[in-house]
Amino acid sequence: MDYPAVFVILMGLGTVFFGLVCLIVLTMCMGRILSRTAPPAPEPAPPVVLPKAPIVEPNLPEMVAAISAAIAEELDTDITGIRILSMRKL
Repeated sequence: MDYPAVFVILMGLGTVFFGLVCLIVLTMCMGRILSRTAPPAPEPAPPVVLPKAPIVEPNLPEMVAAISAAIAEELDTDITGIRILSMRKL
């Protein structure tokens, strides 16, 4: 038995539409059920004020040595061949 193409298309669209309507109705029902049984929301805690952390100045010679070692390792050269002329904070 052959069904016309229009009939198959309408049955498919009708099935999908019916399924989506069922999902919407079930979601609304679950939302109403859960909103009735939900406990009241607790009061938010007052914000905690943290003390400011002290500003720590880096040890400049150690920082220059670490940067020089990293550059020497990346360039695969000896650290004595690297000379840092100046540094500035970005």
